[in-house]
Amino acid sequence: MSVVESVSAVTGGEYPCQRWLQIAYGMAAPEAGEFPRETPDVAVHRSRGHGRHHPQELPGDRARVIDLWRDLALTDAALVTGGLPLICAEWPHGAGLWDFLGEALNDPVSALLVSAERSLAAEFPPQAQARTVLAAIGSGERTFTNIARAAGGIGATPLQRALELLTNKRIVAAELPVSLRPSKDRRYRVTDPYLRFWLHLLGPSMEEIERGRGDLTLARIRESWTSWRGRAIEPLVRESLARILPDDRLPAAPAVGGYWNRTNDVEIDIVGADRAPIAEELIFVGSIKWLEQSPFDRHDLAALHRHRAALTDEPVPVVAVSRNGVDCPGLDAAYGPGDLLTARPL
Repeated sequence: MSVVESVSAVTGGEYPCQRWLQIAYGMAAPEAGEFPRETPDVAVHRSRGHGRHHPQELPGDRARVIDLWRDLALTDAALVTGGLPLICAEWPHGAGLWDFLGEALNDPVSALLVSAERSLAAEFPPQAQARTVLAAIGSGERTFTNIARAAGGIGATPLQRALELLTNKRIVAAELPVSLRPSKDRRYRVTDPYLRFWLHLLGPSMEEIERGRGDLTLARIRESWTSWRGRAIEPLVRESLARILPDDRLPAAPAVGGYWNRTNDVEIDIVGADRAPIAEELIFVGSIKWLEQSPFDRHDLAALHRHRAALTDEPVPVVAVSRNGVDCPGLDAAYGPGDLLTARPL
């Protein structure tokens, strides 16, 4: 049984969890000063009916903003809970993300804290090398060399065995860049959103939480949240695009991945292609910008054009996926939080 299946068993059901929607729509609506910035592109996006629910009893503009706010809250909930039912069930009605985390971190036996710990204990002995390697990947290391260093200088052969075990169990994904040329620049990531969150932000602080200082852990999560979320959202975005295409903006893409080179000076968040990792045809390239206040702007578009030129000479369509809308012309397609949720059955 994989960790994904073990966590599902521990938490009492399958995922994604239908309480994602209850969580988002049970949250108290923000005050006017707390509304996220809605650019004209986002307003158009909302008016086209993307996203699932529109509170009709509210004035049009306020209804769209509250709907957007809930979409944003729901994507954050997905990254933290992974949709695991027992964790979702502990989310208090009307609570936001930070209220939920504050309460969960004050309870050492909350489902958020113990579900991953129990499933990992069932999957691996405490001193298993695979567990150490998984912790290194969960900490944010993605390349073979950096994982080896973070895992205490483990040798190449035992590291390769551990990585094969983790990928065979589908706990870790081993990914190559989607490109017209072959590459050996493999990167590794934890596949399950909740386990990814736990390994990076909760697991290293368990002793502190058990001493009753979950407040310190919460403070560190707040400090690193924006940067961690920016990376963690990428697999969800790619999976969602693969689900919703084709649409009126882009054709279907049999493979949706990313591109990077060995030195990481060229990195493209989204690459749609006819196949992966070695494509015959590139269908689109895109960038993800998932910040609280900043929309996708002309500087982001210019960077995407530069990176596309390193991948192909062809003028393949350019796409933006933004938490806070788009503030520039020149894109072939743009997507927001509501589109990601539309792609996932709730």
